[in-house]
Parts: sequence; C-alpha cells; structure tokens
Amino acid sequence: MQTRRNALFATLAGGALSALPQTAAAQNQKADWMMDTKNFPSIGKVHRYDPAFDSLVAKDAKLEVIASGFDWSEGPVWVKNGGYLLFSDVPRNTVHKWQEGTGTSVFIKPSGYTGNTDYGKEPGSNGLTLDGEGRLVSCEHGDRRVSVLTKGGGKRTLADSYMGKRLNSPNDCCFKSNGDLYFTDPPYGLPGNYDDPRRELDFCGVYRRAKDGSMTLLTKEMSRPNGIAFSPDEKTLYVANSDPARSIWMAYPVKDDGTLGAGKVFYDVTVNAGKMPGLPDGMKVDERGNVFASGPGGIYVFSATGTLLGRIETGEASANCAWGGNGGTLYICADMYMCRIQTLTRGRLL
Repeated sequence: MQTRRNALFATLAGGALSALPQTAAAQNQKADWMMDTKNFPSIGKVHRYDPAFDSLVAKDAKLEVIASGFDWSEGPVWVKNGGYLLFSDVPRNTVHKWQEGTGTSVFIKPSGYTGNTDYGKEPGSNGLTLDGEGRLVSCEHGDRRVSVLTKGGGKRTLADSYMGKRLNSPNDCCFKSNGDLYFTDPPYGLPGNYDDPRRELDFCGVYRRAKDGSMTLLTKEMSRPNGIAFSPDEKTLYVANSDPARSIWMAYPVKDDGTLGAGKVFYDVTVNAGKMPGLPDGMKVDERGNVFASGPGGIYVFSATGTLLGRIETGEASANCAWGGNGGTLYICADMYMCRIQTLTRGRLL
C-alpha cells in the first residue's frame, strides 16, 4: 500500500444499478454504488519495449475500467468456483465482490480492522489470496494479522506475531504448492507508519508460515517489502520493495527446505519513483514465467530473466493485479479504478 491522495471519484460508466446477493456472513448492507454494464470505458496505453511482448498482449488490447469509485483498490483475487473477483478497498475497510453482468457489492466489512477506535488512513485488508481449500486468506492492516475466512463466515488467525511480538501490518501473501504461506510485513497499516508507538518489531520482514503453524523469518533486508509471488517452478520468490529511495524487485532462490538463499536485484526502477505515479507493489507471474508487476507508471512486464518487455500504463498509482476469467484476463487495481486487460498468455488460477 502506497501513500496517496485521499479523494473520491464518480463512476466512469453508467448502467442499471442492481443488488448482488451477499455471500459472506453478516453482510446484509448494499454497496454505496454498483455497476451493471458491458460497455466499459478504456484508459491508459500499452508500451512495447521488446518484440516478445507481442506474444503476451495483443496490439489492439485495451485497458477497460470495469468498476470505479473506490478510495484505494488493492489485493485482487479471482474465485474460479463462482466466477467472480474479490478485492480490497484499504481505507474503507472493505472487501468488494465484482461479477460480470451484475457489478460490484460489499463482500466483507470490516475487512481488516475490527477495533472500536479510529485506526488511521489504511485500516482494512490489503493482499488477498485463496488457500488450497479455496478459502479467502487476507492480509489485515488494522488487526495486524493474516486470517482465513472459515465456513460460515468466521475468521481464524493464521499469523499475528513473531517471537512473541506483534507483526507490523501484513501486506501481501502467496502460497507455495505444499501449503506454506509466504507474506510481507511493512508498517503501512499502522496509523503512524514507521514511527508508530504500537510497533513492536524494529524491522520489516518477509515470512513463511508452514502448514504446522510455525513461523520463519526469511529476510529482513528490505526496507519496505510489499508484493510477493513465486515463479511457476517455485524455485524463485519475487518480492517488491516499495521504497522511493530504493524502488526494486528482488529475486530470491528458494531452498529445498523452503527458506531463501541470497537474493539479487531483479529490476530497479528507482529512477522512475516520483516521476510517474506508484511504486513497486503487487505482482503476478504467468505460466511462462513472465512477471507482471505494479510499479511507477502502471504494470511492468518482465521476462523471467529480468528483461523489460512492456508496460501497461494506467495513468494512476497501480497497486496490484491478478489473473482471472479463463486465466487470460489480467485484473488491475489502479487507485480508484478496477481495470482489466485481455492477454495472450495465462496465469494460474487459485
């Protein structure tokens, strides 16, 4: 989650408003707005830096805005058993659901902070994913934990501390195929950020929570670890560092025991920080090993060897992305917008 202006925007496209039945327990209120249209407006542009990019995104591909009006959209995940998208609005402490033809509705509120006092500007859930059973797993800023949504709508804490000290504010996460959970823990969700007196850890870590519940600190070398994703063979773990002074993506070799070897800089965009909206944030990897990563100026597309192939410019600070539909649709969180673009490649659906 990156610091941004606090503004509200109206929807870009109109259409009949329709209520979507709620699917999470205790969700009986309607969203503030909903969209039901197939005539989506397009924004941004696609930049092509390498001929290999043409095999990933068609030359006539458009970035469509499928929903808008959010404060800061984040952490999208496609639920293939139902055919819908879930994503966070971090400042509004809400997880939304979007489905083709019916629009957007509230899925969970509160999503990341259940306290009874004000908790800053970014209290809600951030990164979302699904576990091996198809259950929603959330990185919760305000409650400073990673949780899983259990049958019936209740939540169970997966991780909220390390060595007896509370986590900062878990940001993004991904599962290894063996069920181990990997996640990042910068302090963006704390009201005072790095200087918050509630902070108990003096570093920002990348962790592994094993299936047995044990916690391992994998690295604390990054100043602001954020987005996280595995290569298709799970031999490399990518981690974004959303620090304007060192805006990079790191690539770590994954050892047989699940820990990490010495990392190397996968790509450095520090020169672009502050010149274009956004910082290195969430990312996803396609079946060929190409990395689709949010950064200054939209979604950067890299080959597995770190060659910049193209960039999907959104015109806004872009937070994260996720594969959906049949695996060839990339959904993109761009500030107040939820967007999508059709690709010629596919990503693994959870």
